[in-house]
Amino acid sequence: MVVQFKVFKKEAPNRRLTIYLGRRDFVDHVTAVDPVDGVLVLDPTYLDGRKVFGQLVCSFRYGREEDEVMGLNFQKDLYLASEQIYPPKDVEPTKLQARLMKKLGPHSYPFTFKMPEQAPPSVTIQPGREDEGKPCGVEYYVKVFVGDDEADRSHKRSTIQLNIRRIQFAPSKTGRQPCTVVRKDFMLSPGELELEVTLDKQLYYHTEKIAVNISITNNSNKTVKKVKAAVQQSVDISLFSGGQYKSTVASVESEEGCPVSPGSGLQKVFYLLPTLDSNMDRRGIALDGHLKNIHTNLASSTLLANPENRDMFGMIISYTVKVKLYLGAMGGEVTAELPFVLMHPKPDLRRMMRADSQAQVESFRSDSMGASVDMD
Repeated sequence: MVVQFKVFKKEAPNRRLTIYLGRRDFVDHVTAVDPVDGVLVLDPTYLDGRKVFGQLVCSFRYGREEDEVMGLNFQKDLYLASEQIYPPKDVEPTKLQARLMKKLGPHSYPFTFKMPEQAPPSVTIQPGREDEGKPCGVEYYVKVFVGDDEADRSHKRSTIQLNIRRIQFAPSKTGRQPCTVVRKDFMLSPGELELEVTLDKQLYYHTEKIAVNISITNNSNKTVKKVKAAVQQSVDISLFSGGQYKSTVASVESEEGCPVSPGSGLQKVFYLLPTLDSNMDRRGIALDGHLKNIHTNLASSTLLANPENRDMFGMIISYTVKVKLYLGAMGGEVTAELPFVLMHPKPDLRRMMRADSQAQVESFRSDSMGASVDMD
């Protein structure tokens, strides 16, 4: 019986080294992270006594490449793991590695990198239309190169770099239904204005509408003239003190049911849909780490095992629903905010395994070129 697997392939420019990975998305389960495992195929006559090393690199870019002048550098590369792949060490290959090695021949060697638990998920900050160079964000890649030792300078023709992503999926248990009540009284005015905001749940999946339930009780002498509901995305850059940026990714404004006069009230449901499609031209929006030829979306919420223990080179993504009542020039505004979680559902592993067993193998000479390989 022939079983087929989905495999990604990247070749060095001199075509003497090739790496194979069974996937490019590695899941951060909050308490543990999937290991990065693959296979190296090489031409041993090319090495001439040299060794082959592999590294797992996290690249954190926090400034635009075109602004790097006078020696400034807005990128930090963190080497999370490093090992000698050839000459090989005595390691037990995984099932996928063993199948690949059987198919690829005697000059194939397994490698495995362990991701640190506290390293940040992949994030890309959407550049503007006129921006050039690499976008800001956090990205990961596997680097394989030929050298005499790990500190040896790599040469472009004998170096492979393949981008991968560190991703998170929604937890199986959801939190409590979000609800908040804001009351505001006014100087020299009797009574108060009460705003209650409730979401139908705490966890939403990408492309899912968010139902925002609003209840206004006006016991003041002010008048509510307009209501606005919006979804705000917050990007917290841990490297900087106060480095938090907020962007509105979905909003709706309504005067229906207004004005809400003194002694009256209003109950209303707003539906918000935060998607990348409606924010394609907005600079500074955080996206899930982007790989070439793979569709992305708004960045998922970041889950932390311990919110106080953050990686200083990470970007923490969070979302809130913000409801604002406009009371006119003299009355001011009343605002309520509710945090929620926006993520992808955890995939059905059994269904994925069934699909993989029927899928044709995709091998990539570069990020955009493909061929097919069968494995017994």
